[in-house]
Amino acid sequence: MRIRSARRSDLPLLQEIERAAGEPFRALGMAFVADDDPPPLDLLESYRQAGRCWVATDPLSTTGDRPLGYVLADPVDDALHIEQVSVDPAAARRGIGRDLIAHLAALAARRGMTALTLTTFTDVPWNAPYYARIGFRVLTEHELTDGLRTIRAEEAQHGLDRWPRVCMRRELSPVPRPSPAPKPAKTPPVPDTSGAPGTSRTVAVSGGP
Repeated sequence: MRIRSARRSDLPLLQEIERAAGEPFRALGMAFVADDDPPPLDLLESYRQAGRCWVATDPLSTTGDRPLGYVLADPVDDALHIEQVSVDPAAARRGIGRDLIAHLAALAARRGMTALTLTTFTDVPWNAPYYARIGFRVLTEHELTDGLRTIRAEEAQHGLDRWPRVCMRRELSPVPRPSPAPKPAKTPPVPDTSGAPGTSRTVAVSGGP
């Protein structure tokens, strides 16, 4: 699997992925989620231009460089927040979502961020239970940062709180910085005593007087 930055030509395909990824919610009685519009092209383009939209492709398969999944992310407080991660159901169970999140984790750690965060449905099998399996934990109310509270308020206004939702966080290990190379020890200069003025020389003489 290859993770790369999204191209402008990918964006309509990401909308297709989002529509397809919403369909399984219908079987759970969540038609409101299934029928929700995908991110508009201008929003996807803003993420692409900001360098915060990535896609997963499988160059060795028949799909070639066509995106099979994508992720959008925003810096929120001390973390990189996963705004959206979606995988084409036709490519499910291939670890694509996990690979996209691992890519974000490595990127965030290199940038000095302390965690990944996301919001998700509690009772949807491929939501909170899945994220718990890959290292996320549910945040309590008093652990929520100002940024996460704002996001949750926007989601509630959009109607997503018809079903239980939570904020989750995955701590990141800091990337160790390489130690600076030790400076070579300075070697004091060796004076040249071969007859220079002001120096004394000891001469061994054989066969004394």
